[in-house]
Amino acid sequence: MPKYPVYLELRNKQAVLVGAGAVAARKARSLAAAGANVRVVAPAIEAAFEESCKELNFEIIRDSYSKDYIQDAFLVIAATNDNAINTKIFGDCQQLRILCNVVDVPNLCNFYVPAVIQRGELQIAIGTNGKCPAYAAHLRRKLEDLITEEHGSFLDLLEEARQCIVQQVPKSKRKELLSRLSADDSFGYFLEKGADAWKRMAQEQITGKK
Repeated sequence: MPKYPVYLELRNKQAVLVGAGAVAARKARSLAAAGANVRVVAPAIEAAFEESCKELNFEIIRDSYSKDYIQDAFLVIAATNDNAINTKIFGDCQQLRILCNVVDVPNLCNFYVPAVIQRGELQIAIGTNGKCPAYAAHLRRKLEDLITEEHGSFLDLLEEARQCIVQQVPKSKRKELLSRLSADDSFGYFLEKGADAWKRMAQEQITGKK
């Protein structure tokens, strides 16, 4: 059955990562990028983790997993190589009603982490319902050449235009105008003429004045 895709607001939320290897490092960086307060629990911090995350400010607890360490968590990610520990983490999370993801164990997950293309504020997430994350990663690599940094910059311009439209355009006309400004030919105009020219064009369409 398909899952319900969402984007979680993690700013200032407590996220607990159990494990401190190379996989855990990738998860930790993603959580930090989303603004979460990251607590890492592991008996030892592997060199790969330290190297990847050395500039990030995490709470590090050098200890074996304990339920006490997740009591205040909004979500937990288990990235250990111990099936028994992973199963216990998931069980504790269910008891405490905390979202949990056990890496590479779909049946021990309340949510799956998609493969993501990030271009500024523009995100494209690709999921496989937990069936094959490697295929999601493969599709992400194919799409990375199609979705460029310019798409992210264009989104910023669209947000500026949207704010003007909300303030200046009757509600009945907003959807049509936003659709027109978001279309491929509008993006092409931005690529060809640049941001300043696109802003002038958008303002003309918003005000109806040239």
